[in-house]
Amino acid sequence: MQQHEIAEVLDRPLSRELLARDLTRLAYVAKDGTPRSIPIAFTWNGTEIVLCTTKNSPKLPSLRANPAVALTIDTEVHPPKILLIRGRAELDVVDGIPEEYLQMNGTYQMTPEQRVEWEREVRSLYDGMVRIVITPTWAKLIDFETTLPSAVEELARRRAERVG
Repeated sequence: MQQHEIAEVLDRPLSRELLARDLTRLAYVAKDGTPRSIPIAFTWNGTEIVLCTTKNSPKLPSLRANPAVALTIDTEVHPPKILLIRGRAELDVVDGIPEEYLQMNGTYQMTPEQRVEWEREVRSLYDGMVRIVITPTWAKLIDFETTLPSAVEELARRRAERVG
């Protein structure tokens, strides 16, 4: 998929709405060769998806060995709205708490007092984190109105050929 095609998908209003959500599901291959899919907070900076994790996270050796990842961001309503993204993870070890980590956890319902306490706890627990930076290499938006999963598109095309 060409970069301009990816940008067109990610710039659609529904994609931008999904990219503003709190959680994505990160899929990767674990060191033992089995698949993993985990929910994780994220932020979109306009060109990259940034995830943050602890420096001792079990997913880091896996991502170093095989940086290919897939992300799913979706809604919980019918019909679902789904943004699928593939890319490569780059790992950036940082001292302290990355600003993205504070941003991506900024939409949860917290009182100002809870927010201050949460941030104090985070800063006292972590001496650093790892930023997992994903540049999309493929993207698809599925809204079940104008776009469908490719297998369903194929079935609809076959039905139209039979009926038409």
